Amino acid sequence: MTMRNGIELLVRRVSAIPQHSISSSIHFLPQFCTSSASPSSKLFIGGLSWSVDEQSLKDAFSSFGEVAEVRIAYDKGSGRSRGFGFVDFAEEGDALSAKDAMDGKGLLGRPLRISFALERVRGGPVVVPRLGKSKRDRERIFK
Repeated sequence: MTMRNGIELLVRRVSAIPQHSISSSIHFLPQFCTSSASPSSKLFIGGLSWSVDEQSLKDAFSSFGEVAEVRIAYDKGSGRSRGFGFVDFAEEGDALSAKDAMDGKGLLGRPLRISFALERVRGGPVVVPRLGKSKRDRERIFK
């Protein structure tokens, strides 16, 4: 199970708990668990060739609109690309057009996997619902 699938499963389970048994502080949880399908101006680009650099990635996406920032993740030890990066557009509509047009297309011999980037939450709160029910009842809710 991937981390994203685990978070989505947790949100579904928490959403299924009756509202009167959850403290009001739990309601902010969905804002930290945004789906990758929600539009934003930042795209995650996976499947990058090791020979792709920031300039070639910017050139590949600049035909869809103004590219505000391009970042490629590099391995600290070897300095080689980790095979993924991010392209941030000035406008959400440009990002959507680029995703639709470039997802699955090849760049320097490798097909790209493109999705909307999730915002990283550092030090975000960990919410554990406190239920007034027995352990057996809680287990039944989460099955």
